[in-house]
Amino acid sequence: MAKKRTFSEQAAIFMMSLGEGSAAEVLRHMEPKEVQKIGTAMASLDRVSRTDIDQVIHAFLQAVQELTSLGVGADDYVRKMLQSALGDEKAAGLIDRILVGRDSKGLEALKWLDPRAIADMIRHEHPQIVAIVLSHLDPDQAAETLLFLPDRMQSDIVLRIATLDGVQPSALLELDEVLERQLSGKNTTKSSMIGGVRTAANILNYMDSSKESIVMEGITQVDEDLAERIQELMFVFGNLIDVDDRGIQTLLREVSTEVLVLAIKGADDDLKDKIFRNMSKRAGEMLREDLEARGPVRLSEVEAAQKDILAIARKLSEAGEIVLGAKGAEAMV
Repeated sequence: MAKKRTFSEQAAIFMMSLGEGSAAEVLRHMEPKEVQKIGTAMASLDRVSRTDIDQVIHAFLQAVQELTSLGVGADDYVRKMLQSALGDEKAAGLIDRILVGRDSKGLEALKWLDPRAIADMIRHEHPQIVAIVLSHLDPDQAAETLLFLPDRMQSDIVLRIATLDGVQPSALLELDEVLERQLSGKNTTKSSMIGGVRTAANILNYMDSSKESIVMEGITQVDEDLAERIQELMFVFGNLIDVDDRGIQTLLREVSTEVLVLAIKGADDDLKDKIFRNMSKRAGEMLREDLEARGPVRLSEVEAAQKDILAIARKLSEAGEIVLGAKGAEAMV
């Protein structure tokens, strides 16, 4: 029996079944993140059976048959077909690209650049411009770009991201055109509604714990209420208590014992109990033994391990394999 494949793997199998030319044409219309994920899945595929291929193709054909009945508009067809093939999360960006149908420009082209290159390009711009640019990037790319900017700027930029309340379309278009001239890249300015508290929280979620603390401290000194609102929207290790048991089991399969031992050193008893409850009896006993044998560890090691697990959790969430629970304001310990 063929093993259950993730959405990325299913998309990779489907793309590889199209042949190089057709697959390349499809990838040409995808976001950088989409291309990266599907490319990674292609490279890591092993032991793809005839059954795997048949299942993926059958699912695609079934979706086509269901969506090509009379009366279904082209937009609806494209949207539903991509959601069925890739899942809601992965299809969202691609749907926007296809249905909006605009030429791509400067701001979107930044997503193809290395974070260090982006930082070098924007470091001498006004902090408000930097905040707009980072708000437009994916959170992990924005977080890494922020690390290459001067320490003195980081808190100010995140504060500005959190307080962005939309950008005038004309101003965004002007910035987009300036970047386009610098880059010669393409992509589309999708919306003027960028930035905000949630964007700031998402970026901080991807930062190293020590840097995150420094940035949050700087924001707190300027606006304590805003810092609390950002913290409330951040998904921290303690929030894993809100993930359902099936999600915890899926997550634990992706985490090494070494990382897990370090991470739960700083977890509260309720979260520890949830983790042990979702392990086999033997695995739980071994983990308890490892915990006892480990002894005291540096807080920085614990926080780094927790960040690693959170990164895995976010990837699984993006793949539609787990659902992250409600975000809370619990601090890392």
